[in-house]
Amino acid sequence: MRACLAACVLAVLAAMPASARRHDPEKIPVTRIRDLHYGDVLFYYFQRKDFEALTHLLAYEHWSRMPHHEDEARLLAGGMYLDLGMHNEAGEIFESVLTRDVPTGVRNRAWFYLANVWYARGYLDKAEAALRKIQGRMSPDLEAQKELLYGNVLMREGRFDEAIQLLSGWRGEQPWSAYARFNLGVALVRAKRLNDADPFLSGVGNMLPSTTELAALRDRANLALGYAYLQAEEPARARAPLSRVRLNGPYSDKALLGLGWADSALGDYQGALTPWMELRGRNVLDSAVQEAYLAVPYAFSKLNANAQSAEYYESAVNSFESENGRLDGAIASIEKGDMLSRVLGKDEVQDQEGSHYGWFWQLKNLPDAPESRYLYAVLAGHDFQEGLKNYRDMVYLSGTLEKWDGDMVAFEDMITTREAAFAERLPRADALLASDAVGKLQQRDVALENQLRAIEAQHDVAALGTATEREQWARIQRIEAALNAPPEGGSFDERFRSAFGVAPPSEQWQRLQGTQAALAGAAGAAGTADTPETAELRARLALVKGVLQYRLNEAYGARLWQEHRSLKDLSLALNEAQSRWIRVERARKNMPANTGEFAGRVAHLKKRIEALQVRLVATEQKQSEYLAKVAVDELEQQKDRLAAYQVQARFALATMYDRAANDESSRPQKPAAPVQKGAESDEPQDAEPPK
Repeated sequence: MRACLAACVLAVLAAMPASARRHDPEKIPVTRIRDLHYGDVLFYYFQRKDFEALTHLLAYEHWSRMPHHEDEARLLAGGMYLDLGMHNEAGEIFESVLTRDVPTGVRNRAWFYLANVWYARGYLDKAEAALRKIQGRMSPDLEAQKELLYGNVLMREGRFDEAIQLLSGWRGEQPWSAYARFNLGVALVRAKRLNDADPFLSGVGNMLPSTTELAALRDRANLALGYAYLQAEEPARARAPLSRVRLNGPYSDKALLGLGWADSALGDYQGALTPWMELRGRNVLDSAVQEAYLAVPYAFSKLNANAQSAEYYESAVNSFESENGRLDGAIASIEKGDMLSRVLGKDEVQDQEGSHYGWFWQLKNLPDAPESRYLYAVLAGHDFQEGLKNYRDMVYLSGTLEKWDGDMVAFEDMITTREAAFAERLPRADALLASDAVGKLQQRDVALENQLRAIEAQHDVAALGTATEREQWARIQRIEAALNAPPEGGSFDERFRSAFGVAPPSEQWQRLQGTQAALAGAAGAAGTADTPETAELRARLALVKGVLQYRLNEAYGARLWQEHRSLKDLSLALNEAQSRWIRVERARKNMPANTGEFAGRVAHLKKRIEALQVRLVATEQKQSEYLAKVAVDELEQQKDRLAAYQVQARFALATMYDRAANDESSRPQKPAAPVQKGAESDEPQDAEPPK
């Protein structure tokens, strides 16, 4: 059923944002997750971790982290509440979310599953109200289940005439038609209309079952019809349906007992011994077997086999006494308080492997304990199962709170570590903030931008050259200045040394020295004397300068773009640094307040968890005591029943002895021939089918 409920919820989730397909109740349109936190909730939900998914969902709703999925989130919460058995919360959500904007088929399925939960919890009025909210017809399978559920609600409320009217006009396919005919027959029997009920119960009792569930339903229909005829004092008509019950089915004990009473009522005590003797070989815990312990000697007494009757009465008394002692031991074991821990022991291991908590869980294994053999009927009962689910959920919540309590300790350690780290880093942060490093870097960035603009405006190709190229360009300029410098600027030897860094050649030096005075007047302020040597130097210098300038000019465009790109990246880095600087300043001011706030929240949550743990322990203890009381009451009823049977056996035995003692003429008759026992059967394995 959980898979169907999940499909229903997902259908609603998918259909709600798709208005174009709003009127198609069966299709599930594609939806798109728009909020990351909603996807996180679905991540846990699809892993069948409903509690974790619901916890995250409620937290994200509190912090408004799912703005695009508000309705879907609420509906998913309703589905998880329903899955966990919290029907009141689910009903409130469905009332507000399942509006006409939701497709009809999807809305009907949600109300149907909610009605199922309310019916299982015993809220018949709410189950009926939920069923009445279903509009139109659902799929054939769900429609059949809905009609059967509605009929069960009416019968549980004692409205048998309405149930008969509802079920008598319904037609469906297997297996639901079999359940419908069975429920209709039961309703007619309870309405004292046995003749009208016979065709329906007989039809179910004579069908060819295709599954174990239908086979159990067939046995149940035959048993119900047979006992109805016994109560109507028509034993002859009761034999046929009781004879159709399987010997290895879950209802065989009661069928054998009823068959024996039918033969007894017809005066066939010899025939009655056959089913009753078969019952004597079965589990004495069953009330039908216990009654057979008294019925067998009763039949022998009716056959005037007093010796055998007395023997079986004494055997019944001894069996009842022995079983009564074992019941006392089982009651003492239950009152120790560890019954539930043993009952849930194996199931806890299954939970660690991925089993599911909530309303859909059922107990399937019993512990190997003295009281287990007495508690099959109790543990299979509806009241105990519902109470056990609640207790199991409390155990799960207790473990969850214990884990959360450990998390609070970890959070406290994190806060302490955070405070220590803040105190350690505070001096360095204050020193960094006081240095105004980012402001200085921003000023340097502005200066570089102005410098690049000047280079671009002057088309200074040499300024963007490599270090070697800039050095070469500077040397060329120095040489050019030296060649063009006036004589007053110093001797040629000094200017040559200044330009080239070495002394001029001796031969050139002599020539220049000889002609310097002659050319001084002619050259004047125009520069160095125009000699062949200086002209050659200027030509060579112009060649070198031109080559270098060509190279610089060729790479100028790419280098200029690269410099602009570098300055842009630098500006971005400075902006990021400024942003971090602001965050550091803000953190410097807010960190103590935030840490204190976190510490306060953790302390508050820790107190809440501790208070919840105290309440949960008390509630868990009450639930445990309630379930133990239910089990003990059942065992006490078995003890009372055994005591009553034991009194009857002792009284019958005393009556026989008293009659034998007062009637000297009476002699014990020869014991009757042994009665052939029926085939031994296995213990019932089939569970009671749902109504």
